[in-house]
Amino acid sequence: MRALTVRPLEANSAEVRDVPDPEAGPGEMLVDGLALGICGTDREIAAGEYGWAPPGRERLVLGHESLGRVRTAPSGSGFAPGDLVVGVVRRPDPVPCGACAHHEFDMCRNGKYTERGIKEIDGYGSQAWAVETGFAVKLDPALEHVGVLMEPTTVVAKAWEQVEKVGARAWFEPRSVLVTGAGPIGLLAALLGVQRGLDVHVLDLATEGAKPEAVKALGAQYHSSGMAEVTERVQPDVIIEATGVSSLVFEAMAGTASYGIVCLTGVSPVGRKIAVDVGAANREIVLENDVVVGSVNANLSHYAAAADALAKADIDWLSRLITRRVPLERFADALEARPDDVKVVLDLSA
Repeated sequence: MRALTVRPLEANSAEVRDVPDPEAGPGEMLVDGLALGICGTDREIAAGEYGWAPPGRERLVLGHESLGRVRTAPSGSGFAPGDLVVGVVRRPDPVPCGACAHHEFDMCRNGKYTERGIKEIDGYGSQAWAVETGFAVKLDPALEHVGVLMEPTTVVAKAWEQVEKVGARAWFEPRSVLVTGAGPIGLLAALLGVQRGLDVHVLDLATEGAKPEAVKALGAQYHSSGMAEVTERVQPDVIIEATGVSSLVFEAMAGTASYGIVCLTGVSPVGRKIAVDVGAANREIVLENDVVVGSVNANLSHYAAAADALAKADIDWLSRLITRRVPLERFADALEARPDDVKVVLDLSA
């Protein structure tokens, strides 16, 4: 079968090549790949910035945003041929640490976790793959054309969970949320905010095209002006920062209403320096009981929450987020980010 592979830490080594067909081991099912979402992590691995091949191997099958259809499944597993499924990305470390022992492998304390398509386990960028039944999630059949959005939805499902857990330290009835960034994470964060009945605002640089149109179709408000101007006007109770832009991160910390929560989901590049008045930032956070929390990855409970959120969402709106579908053999086009992209998807079924 064909698969998108890469030699980690070697730039421009990505290529589609023949690899052995997968075999389902005990407790595993065999899945025919339908689609693979491409994100910044995939592009960074393809650029040689990081990534880990399976032990004893030179190449890694890329891809962690999966969607497939079950070909075979163990009896009594709860899965059957034809089911639409996604595979979970992270696996707990073998030690395990306390978090992994409590099924919260997204919070692994010792860094010995593994991740499909990223760290020491082949990903889902192949025409077929095997997956443990305990690390797969069934999707509503109606999501066949948009279910590849599941993994980024798990990320924002966890982010919202973190916001709500922090808010529960005292009385908490948020009314408004500002999402910075209108990529897949930002737009899906906005979707979950709308589903919570909040007044949702999204800030991004684009002034036309798929991003502002998707926000308006969601019933949220779109902004393309400066961060300080927007926060002054909106006074958000919650900010979900999805860009990783250093200046926006610090503006977000100062931009919430009192007793506000900032959840950081964007990963910032290192080496970029900006001038920051740390004292003023500290004073603001302390005197207003503000909280800044980081959030990454997801565990099985977040996958369940994401599946529920997608099942409740408007399919046509979700379809807006997939702005390009590219055949597997043209993977290089998918790895090239374009300004008007939201989510780029590789078609594995052709």
